[in-house]
Amino acid sequence: MRRFRQPLIALLLLGSASVAFAQDAKPAPDGPVRAFTGRDLFSLEVASDPQISPDGKTIAYVRMSNDIMTDKARPTIWLVDVATGKQSPLVAGPGSHQSPRWSPDGKRLAYVSADDGAPQLYVLWLADGTSAKITGLPDSPSAIAWSPGGNSIAYTMAVPDTGAKLGSAPDKPEGAKWADPLTVIDKVTYRADGAGYLKPGFDHIFVVAADGGAPRQLTFGKYNDNGPLSWSADGRTIIFSANRHPDWELHPLNSEVFALDVASGGITTLTNRNGPDEGAQMSPDGSKIAYIGYDDKLRAYEDAQLYVMSSNGGSPRSLTASLNRSIDGVQWAGNGALYVSYDDHGVKRVARAGLDGKMTTVATGLAGDALDRPYTGGEFSVSKGGTVAYSGGDALNPADVYVAGGKDGRRLTRLNATLLEGKALAQVTKLPVTAPDGRAIDAWLVTPPGAAQGAKLPLILEIHGGPFSAYGPSFSTDDQLYAAAGYAVLYTNPRGSTSYGAEFANLIDKKYPADDYGDLIASVDAAIAAGVADPDNLFVTGGSGGGVLTAWIVGKTQRFKAAATQKPVIDWTSFALTSDAANFYSPYWFAKKPWEDHEGYWARSPLSLVGNVTTPTLVVVGSEDYRTPVSESEQYYTALKLQGVPTALVKVPGASHGGIASRPSQSAAKASAILAWFEKYRTAPKP
Repeated sequence: MRRFRQPLIALLLLGSASVAFAQDAKPAPDGPVRAFTGRDLFSLEVASDPQISPDGKTIAYVRMSNDIMTDKARPTIWLVDVATGKQSPLVAGPGSHQSPRWSPDGKRLAYVSADDGAPQLYVLWLADGTSAKITGLPDSPSAIAWSPGGNSIAYTMAVPDTGAKLGSAPDKPEGAKWADPLTVIDKVTYRADGAGYLKPGFDHIFVVAADGGAPRQLTFGKYNDNGPLSWSADGRTIIFSANRHPDWELHPLNSEVFALDVASGGITTLTNRNGPDEGAQMSPDGSKIAYIGYDDKLRAYEDAQLYVMSSNGGSPRSLTASLNRSIDGVQWAGNGALYVSYDDHGVKRVARAGLDGKMTTVATGLAGDALDRPYTGGEFSVSKGGTVAYSGGDALNPADVYVAGGKDGRRLTRLNATLLEGKALAQVTKLPVTAPDGRAIDAWLVTPPGAAQGAKLPLILEIHGGPFSAYGPSFSTDDQLYAAAGYAVLYTNPRGSTSYGAEFANLIDKKYPADDYGDLIASVDAAIAAGVADPDNLFVTGGSGGGVLTAWIVGKTQRFKAAATQKPVIDWTSFALTSDAANFYSPYWFAKKPWEDHEGYWARSPLSLVGNVTTPTLVVVGSEDYRTPVSESEQYYTALKLQGVPTALVKVPGASHGGIASRPSQSAAKASAILAWFEKYRTAPKP
């Protein structure tokens, strides 16, 4: 399950599946076109976190590339000249380098860098390329923010706590080697996907001189104080968000906006309502604060709105109540307007929002840095003069650096041009779908390169997670690998998906999975009716929420020849009490707790349908998944075995829920394992 801040909120050999249709593709000018393969994942690069300089002339961005020798992604920082597109490495030595942030005068760049130890804060002077390590911290700094005068940098960092203790072991003799001491857990959330079991402590705000020195902790207490951090024009106040209510552990969405006095550490609460208020940014003149939030109605989904209030918290008002889309990023443009980002019909946009609520789109086609599946994503930044930089891409290109302007923006980098110009990539087209109740459903069809016109192809229905998220016309390595093996791929945004407004998303409120099943089946029927999909060779897969729906589908129908459920929820009761977000699912996804409505939880659990399953079903999960814990996949695998259903359990070693595709070899091997499973049951098309 992809955890969202409610809308604020493997191991088969690579290339083991057969490759079809590539021989029919048109050759590139310099030689024959080659199929996209698992090994190509090591060569792909992605642009993220584009930060435009105050004068709008230069963009610093994080360039993600993969090291084939260590099987890891490696972030480096590059500069791009906005006028010419010329780029050069800025921080690209050993280790990982990210989070570039310009000083107010544009002469320095702060960033976070790590080699062997904990990531540290650095500052680089652009005039001569000199850099200095500003901190020597025990943990990683986050939410970096320069003071207006450029003299200080604020950041957040985890501060260790003693944690709970119960009793003690006997005194240990000198030189004895005993077992580790007991671990005592007393928190509601005691482990987190991607982080493992959490060490006792809380995130707090610090400030350090921009030329180094001892940092000063500004906030304290048993709360987590969150970024982004925003300074007032006079440098005396920092705006931040946090859930500092006494019951914050049980009500995780009730955050507020706070003003922190830098000199005294005094904290003033600026918002006070039931619901999240986050992402606060103070206007350049210090008179207003923009932030993102909504009134919590205990529904599964809410659109986050853009609000503006006075700097003392007075007169809050929404600027986007009529937009019917969820705002996920905000930045001031002078004192009279803001730039915001939001998803619309599977495409991320940037718009200029006036204080009168008027919205003007300035950029579309933003793209994120996740490559395995075609999720919406992307980031932007704005110069003092209003030039917008963003990460953009499409179905055939991972994210590059763009600046807004014209119909499609101006592309400044082409990180994958050399690689992809020599590849036969699958094409992605929109597929019209009508749901059983008459609603229009967005769907996309990925067709193998060189497929003959009118040929009926084996079809993989690939379902997104969330379930409150969205696919779009974005680059996907999974889809390209599936297509290179001769499959058409169908992906959709069934009801419950974001980017269509709160009403569409909440069609599955307190009843997921349910009617979204009908949307998915209607999409498959549309692909068959279009003459693309072979009705006798249908396959289904999906991860997280898509894994839930995959297991639900094979319990409802025998239409699919084989299935691969990835990191699913199988029993809502066991999941709700073992997931790292256990404090969220009730009351938002379920009105009652498991012991108050066991029948309701069971009725929505794919495990309740396992007696109906005859479809050969592969089960895939990361071995360190704490979102949909490994036990969910293991119990489904065992149930299928006991039912005599052909199955296998694939574990991705060391992988979390969110990081199941983060290692290139594992991402490629996982796709290959799924293809190999489908190949076992794929049949020749009927004449």
